[in-house]
Amino acid sequence: MTISKGDIEIIEALGNHIQVHIGAIAMVFHEKVSPDIHVDIYHVAPSSNRPFHTLVSCGMSESAMTVPHGWEDGMFAEVMMCLPEAWPVNMEAFKFEKNYWPVRTLKALARYPHENKTWLYAGHSIAWGAPPKPVANGTKLNSVLIRHARLLSPDATVVRMERGKEIRLWAALPLYTEESEFKDRNGFAALDELLDENNITELLDASRLNVALRH
Repeated sequence: MTISKGDIEIIEALGNHIQVHIGAIAMVFHEKVSPDIHVDIYHVAPSSNRPFHTLVSCGMSESAMTVPHGWEDGMFAEVMMCLPEAWPVNMEAFKFEKNYWPVRTLKALARYPHENKTWLYAGHSIAWGAPPKPVANGTKLNSVLIRHARLLSPDATVVRMERGKEIRLWAALPLYTEESEFKDRNGFAALDELLDENNITELLDASRLNVALRH
């Protein structure tokens, strides 16, 4: 077990980027003990322009992911998710799994490529267990898709650091079994289009429409 406080350059760069492109950081949920990389979660509270909570991981980009040749621009990334305005986002509420699970999901995603010597990029999806199980009680969503954020401007999705390092900021979207199977049959682009047709974004809705049921 390693006690890490994270990479200060990444912490400062990501924090500044969030404040410029997303909004004021209301809270940082710090990780006390880290088994490998140090993963904190930044929280931007709802505002008039963005009437929902925004959660962003910080620490996934501490180490380069294992990317295929030619995909070096995807070596560093963080993940984000949005929560409805009424979702309780504070330490007291996070004592209960029904409130905490989106944070747990982002932390698990941040560690996934490093634990498995792989990478995460738009179009990748991760089953929640083998066989897949729901990401939380009360929902049938059981995998997570990595895709381009719909609730961020394009210039907000890349954090540019000194010496040319770039960190991609990907949206995490939980999927149903049928949606994962649709992606396997038809490809990511087809699923991505279907999600857009139904206005499905990274704003979490654990009981949302299953867009693949008719396909």
